[in-house]
Amino acid sequence: MIPEANVSLVERHFLGLQSCADYFCVLTNETQAQSLWQWATSRQLAITPLGSGSNVVLHRRLPGLVVQVINRGVTRLSETTSTVELRVAAGENWHELVTMCVASGYYGLENLALIPGTVGAAPVQNIGAYGVEVCRYITAVNVLDLLTGRPLRLDNKACEFKYRDSIFKGCDRGRYFILSVEFLLSKRDEPHIEYPPLVEALTGKPATASNVLMAVMALRREKLPDPKGHPNVGSFFKNPHVTLEFASELAQRWPHMPQFSGSDTSVKLSAAWLLENSGWRGQSTGGVEMSAQHALVLINQSAPDANALLAATATI
Repeated sequence: MIPEANVSLVERHFLGLQSCADYFCVLTNETQAQSLWQWATSRQLAITPLGSGSNVVLHRRLPGLVVQVINRGVTRLSETTSTVELRVAAGENWHELVTMCVASGYYGLENLALIPGTVGAAPVQNIGAYGVEVCRYITAVNVLDLLTGRPLRLDNKACEFKYRDSIFKGCDRGRYFILSVEFLLSKRDEPHIEYPPLVEALTGKPATASNVLMAVMALRREKLPDPKGHPNVGSFFKNPHVTLEFASELAQRWPHMPQFSGSDTSVKLSAAWLLENSGWRGQSTGGVEMSAQHALVLINQSAPDANALLAATATI
């Protein structure tokens, strides 16, 4: 396993931007991680992990060693009458894991169906959809510490999960190479259906995990453009959190603006509502289109690289 030099990444991420890695290789087995670390460290090169490229904006040149993670495997660690604990390789496809779990009678992840990407990417921004965040079911993340070359098991608390955030994205960004993720799932078919669009989609149907899975898939296909024909990375914008005082002011000016509980001191606003009511839905600028299907989705029409794409978003 010898890394290649000057490898194009255009076909390895969803936005299709011009990008090239100084050095590139794929990781097919967890045991290869330390050898790759030694190779890079001996040359004083940084390591950048890459999953399926479904949630990244890659710069024109990526220095160091880019490692695309494609290791596979699902291991059952423990099981009781009510729960099951799984260790899942970072390179597993996320949606395939969700559908496999529901088919096996392992519940909890069904609200997160059809989120593109790999399992290893899921903890990084604590993916969430339709009222559920993945941190609810993660017990640990197994990593290679790129500072020391040692494998570590970080439990849920150590990951410091927050709304679309974790240590992998925040304070320790670039330090850990995620190799696998451990989940504790329920064997009780008691899905979470508090999210209003999901409640509506399930009208007249039993509230089962299988029905939630199918409803979520239908909702996402209706609202989100297919990245194969329309290069995009799904929801590009985060829902903003504002103070309670500011939220009250907004509610007086725009009574129909959706507001959600954020924390004891903040309120979460709908980024989709803000963009749509600002007139951006379906509009284009600098080779970038705000999808007519969903205001949060940014489609790359003709932006050649990350600089062009980010310059276009700066005008929004």
